[in-house]
Amino acid sequence: MPAAGGGGGGGGGGPPPPAVVAAFKILDSDPKVEGILVNIFGGIVNCATVAQGIIDAAEAVWGGSPKVPLVVRLQGNNVEGAMRIMEGSSVKCILGNDLDDAAQKVVAAVANK
Repeated sequence: MPAAGGGGGGGGGGPPPPAVVAAFKILDSDPKVEGILVNIFGGIVNCATVAQGIIDAAEAVWGGSPKVPLVVRLQGNNVEGAMRIMEGSSVKCILGNDLDDAAQKVVAAVANK
């Protein structure tokens, strides 16, 4: 996985891409899922590594356009780099500033789809 600050599952502490892809596939296969909220607080985990994993998984599972609203909230180690990665990506997602903001955004996005 291309990532800033460490490989998936290696020294950066981020989840390996297969785990993120598998999680998105499980969510994608459940017709009851109306929205997805990814909330990461990275202490040891490099948020840029997680952001790249989310992007890679979303591209692998949905071609970058999730079937349901995808809201991502990242906080912690290298969050600035992570936000640049997410904002520069072609993956259709909504970024939350904090957990409350992200929760409100996913509820609103589900209501408006």
